[in-house]
Formats: sequence, C-alpha cells, structure tokens
Amino acid sequence: MPAGIRLPHQTIRARSPVASASRPIVPFVAATVRIGTCSWADQGLLAAWYPRGVSTAETRLRYYAERFDVVEVDSPYYALPDPAVTERWARRTPDAFTFHVKASAAMTWHEGEPTDAAFGEFRAALEPLELSGKLRGVLLQYHPRFVKSAAARAELARAPERLTPLVPLVEFRHRSWMDEDEREDTLAFLARHDLAYVSLDSPRTRASNVSPRVAAATHRVAYVRFHGRNAKTWNIRGAETAAERFDWLYTAEELGEWVEPLARLADEAEEVYAMFNNNRDDFAPRSAQILRGLLDESGIPAAGGIEPPPTELTLF
Repeated sequence: MPAGIRLPHQTIRARSPVASASRPIVPFVAATVRIGTCSWADQGLLAAWYPRGVSTAETRLRYYAERFDVVEVDSPYYALPDPAVTERWARRTPDAFTFHVKASAAMTWHEGEPTDAAFGEFRAALEPLELSGKLRGVLLQYHPRFVKSAAARAELARAPERLTPLVPLVEFRHRSWMDEDEREDTLAFLARHDLAYVSLDSPRTRASNVSPRVAAATHRVAYVRFHGRNAKTWNIRGAETAAERFDWLYTAEELGEWVEPLARLADEAEEVYAMFNNNRDDFAPRSAQILRGLLDESGIPAAGGIEPPPTELTLF
C-alpha cells in the first residue's frame, strides 16, 4: 500500500456473496467511485473554469452536472438557503444526480452545543432537495474543540436520529479521534452507530486540527475529501476566502497514492465518493480529472471528471 495512507487492521464493512438453498450466489460487483467537487459556484470556478456564456446560476449547475454526477454543497454551513433555492437545485439536475450538503455551523459545535432546533432548521431549508430523492449525505465537519470524550461520543450518537434517512458523514478536525491508539476504537464506534467516517487527504503537519490519512469505511457509504496538501496555508490567519487555505493543485503522483485505497473502499462499501475541496481557481475539477484518469487506467469503475462528448452539428 502506498506510504502515508493506512487502512485499519480490521475490515469495518465488507460485502461478500452468501449462498443458501433459497438464495443463489450473487456475483460481487465493486462500487463505482463517484468523483465530484465541494461546490459548483466558488469564485475560483466562476473565474477560471466556466466558459464564456455559462454565466447564470442555472447554466452553471447544468454545465457542472454534464461533467459530474455528484456535488458537495458547502454554503449552508455559512447560511441556510431558502427552500425555493434547493428546489431549483433539484429541478436543474438529472434524475440520478446526488447532492451532499455541509451541515450548518450551529450543528457542529462552531456556535456552541448543537440543538435539535438547529438540525430541524437545516432539514426544513433542504426539504425540497430531500423530497426529490437527490440529497444523500450531510457533512458534519466538527470544530477542532470537538475532542474525543464521552460527551462528544454521546453527541455523535444523536446524529443518525436527527438526520435519518440521510447519511451522517463525520469529519473530525481534532486528531484525538484518529491517533493510532484511538483509531480502532473510533472507527468501531462510528460503525456501531451507523455513522460514515470521512477519510481525508490533507497536509502532513503536527497541528492538532489535522487528522492522519486513513482510508476507512464504517458505513455502506464511504466518503473521501481532498483538501490539498498546503501545510503553509492550512492554519493561515486573516484569510479572506477558504481558497487561500486550500491552495493546492494535486499531481498524478499524489493522487496515485489513493488508487489502491479507493479500490479497497469500493470493495468494502456500497457507495464511494471522492470529493475535491482544493477550491483555489479551477484546481478541484482539474484534480478530479487527474484522479479519474488514474482510476480508468487501473480498471476501477468511476464516474465524473470527464468532458461530455461534443454535440454533433448538422446542417438540417
């Protein structure tokens, strides 16, 4: 396995065909790695990715959905959208398109202890999207003060009931959860409570708000976020936008380290998502294209990160 990405010793969730007198053997099929980005409307994308003429909210989302079949929406972390807006998201995307949405700051200890009301307000804002069947997961990116403890575990255990039937996607921002001596216990806890661990690619630093690169599936949904590897800007002070923190364009060599772990996740989980949050300029979709090429070369089923075939022009 490539250096720097370690899977836990135990298999948290695996699928295997089971034969019986009444149940035939079902051939095993690995999950498709669905690639996307953590926004379709960041300023960098508007300036560097969308071609001239793709300049409205509707045309941008449709352009994105021609190239990816999944997106993570991070703007609700800062402000909840009007339900009419989320209804338009659903209407402007294909039937098989999938949304994951980042939880509001009030849900993840960024504004004090989360309440049922905060979760209720979030669900109400996203209700049209959820009713469309296109909303799959909710990213719970916890504040670095959310250190591993009995109280923190109790808070995590409430998430499935507050979000059902949506998938709670848990991203830790304090390394106490995934230090080597705590890792196995943390992953087992998440699996018991039907919580999906979010695997991370981020800088290697000693900062307490950076988790080690561990690829693991604790749920039928496996989720990986690529934050970039810019250690100099990870905790930059006074940044005006998130793009200053996640200023990193991945190389094929760096993403190549993830080919084998993603293949293993595709064997262990029923759904696998690889989402790029390196949102400087057009770095996220460019990195996504690189990963797609690497997965294709390795024969790993993947979706997203390719240009659609050109529209044929006719004279009639």
